[in-house]
Amino acid sequence: MKSNRLKLKHLIMGVAMAAFFFTSIGSLWSGYQMNVDSIKENTLETNRVYAQKLASTADAYLEEAFQILGYSASNISSKMNDGNALEQETDRLKMQNSMFNSVVITNADGRVLSISPPSIEIKGEVLTSVGAKEALTKKEPLISKPYEAITGRLIIFISYPIFSASNEYLGMVAGSLYLKEQNAFNNLLGEHYSHDGSYVYVVDEDGRVIYHQDPSRVNDIVTENKVVKAVISGKNGAQLVENTKGIKMLAGYSAVSLAGWGVVSQRPLDVALAPSFDRVQDVAIKSIPLMLVSILIVLWAAARIASPLQQLATLTEESLDSKNVEGLKSVQGWYFEAYSLKSVLIRSLSFLHGQVLFFKDQSTTDPLTGVTNRRTMDAMLAEWQENKLPHAIIMLDLDHFKSVNDTYGHAVGDKVLQFLAKNMKAVAREGDVCCRYGGEEFVMLLPNTTAEEAASVAETLRQVLANTISPCGRPVTLSAGVAVYPQMADSTEALFEAADGALYLAKQAGRNQVMVAGQDN
Repeated sequence: MKSNRLKLKHLIMGVAMAAFFFTSIGSLWSGYQMNVDSIKENTLETNRVYAQKLASTADAYLEEAFQILGYSASNISSKMNDGNALEQETDRLKMQNSMFNSVVITNADGRVLSISPPSIEIKGEVLTSVGAKEALTKKEPLISKPYEAITGRLIIFISYPIFSASNEYLGMVAGSLYLKEQNAFNNLLGEHYSHDGSYVYVVDEDGRVIYHQDPSRVNDIVTENKVVKAVISGKNGAQLVENTKGIKMLAGYSAVSLAGWGVVSQRPLDVALAPSFDRVQDVAIKSIPLMLVSILIVLWAAARIASPLQQLATLTEESLDSKNVEGLKSVQGWYFEAYSLKSVLIRSLSFLHGQVLFFKDQSTTDPLTGVTNRRTMDAMLAEWQENKLPHAIIMLDLDHFKSVNDTYGHAVGDKVLQFLAKNMKAVAREGDVCCRYGGEEFVMLLPNTTAEEAASVAETLRQVLANTISPCGRPVTLSAGVAVYPQMADSTEALFEAADGALYLAKQAGRNQVMVAGQDN
């Protein structure tokens, strides 16, 4: 009999220990995987938005370049025989805004009439480069593919034709970008906001690198990269990709429509996931003392069990898969020892299942600012629209946020974003939801709210920011756009388009203000 009791005790101990071990591992692992998926989605979305903004910036730069060269072409069409006037014009184009590394004016045959910076070797010569020939032949505004100029430099040639008042072709005015030297791309794209192996690069329509933070990579052909294949075909998006060094990257990409180029912003996968492992490790360490105490109590109670062993053991094993805590509660502990074991198992398993809920909660929030993340926001709006719940949205972003990062550093920039999120929560009413849309863009969801009420909330937030010292040592301002469902839009996509349009008008009107979609302000 004594031998039987020892074997019975060991069996109960083994079952209890197995239940704790596998439930703990399963809970932590599922929480970790959920957190990993959330980080991947957030990082891909952040890089997609960042690449899209850089592509828009590059498009704006090229559009401005054509406007500047076009103005210059019309200005000098009557002065093609005035050498001094042409030299003044090329010097002005070169020095005015540092848009080009060099500027040249040629006649209709491609002979250089003026160049800045001055070059005795080139002035008076006929340009025979691929880009120049193409521009002279087509006689239209043109952005060339990368080629090696007669100076030996790898350049991109941006040209604009010069016509007389009688529409006679007189030549062209053009600016060059030296791809392997300091150029306008460095000023436009700058250094990536992260310092953890993340970087940005630009490819032309043939998959050739025309900008990279590592100048030695410029002119490389990277068409084997599936992200490059996608972006040079005109697609925008984000995906996991392996770069030429075999490193897995979370990449966002966006096309530069005016030139057929593509911008790629990417971050190493292992760097992005590092915080997830640290978080799980921290939760596990904090859980160990309580788990150890619970196990000791279980072992103490198991030593006194005589019956009903089979029922408790079966339910404990089932709880690993079905979380059958209610089943344990139904066990009749008609004596003290059985009742104690049942109570400990219920408390311990409930605690471990609570950890899963904790990780689920973590996956719904933006890790930097603590507000609701983009994925959860989309799910919430889909539910609201399905239930026909009237609601308003406020789309807002910080004015000139890039200058905060450039002036004070990205660490301070992150604190400014946290400062904005904190004030959003402070002005939010009961039931309002604060969300991070991406980068410095945020959204507030306001159920059962009119346009006037939403505009009032946005204006309160705007005034708070404008009159409060931020972490960068001065107030920051925001611009906001307001739209209401279903009065202004019949779908979530249309609602965001309306709010984004109002935000754009707020920016155009001088920033630091709130605009309501469809209303004159």
